[in-house]
Amino acid sequence: MTIAVDFDGTIVEHRYPEIGEEKPFATETLRMLIKDHHKLILWTVREGELLDEAVAWCRQRGIEFYAVNRDYPEETIDNNPHFSRKLKVDYFIDDRNLGGLPDWGTIYDMIRHHKKWNNIIDEAIRQHYPEPPKKRWWKFW
Repeated sequence: MTIAVDFDGTIVEHRYPEIGEEKPFATETLRMLIKDHHKLILWTVREGELLDEAVAWCRQRGIEFYAVNRDYPEETIDNNPHFSRKLKVDYFIDDRNLGGLPDWGTIYDMIRHHKKWNNIIDEAIRQHYPEPPKKRWWKFW
């Protein structure tokens, strides 16, 4: 799968233009996704030096992105007349998702086991509020 990953607020805490502290298990999970043969695209508003710093920060932690702010590494306006900042990916991991950013363990579980957000919510509800046993309206003696 191809997965777009935001940087500020997702991999690291929001401290833009500085780089914030790493979110717990973010880089570890991203390395696991790469090991599972997913293509990761860094998808961020950062540009220029700020973008280079973010890419270097990730590289120092063992994360090599398939592409940065584009669908594939060689994509340019010159070789793709339909070049757009709109990516063609299977998933977006971003702290601005509706409902916010789940923890990185949940994110990995969703991708690894092809779960949807509503499946995760249903599992959490069942875990905390198990279904009560069915009442019998009549008994046999």
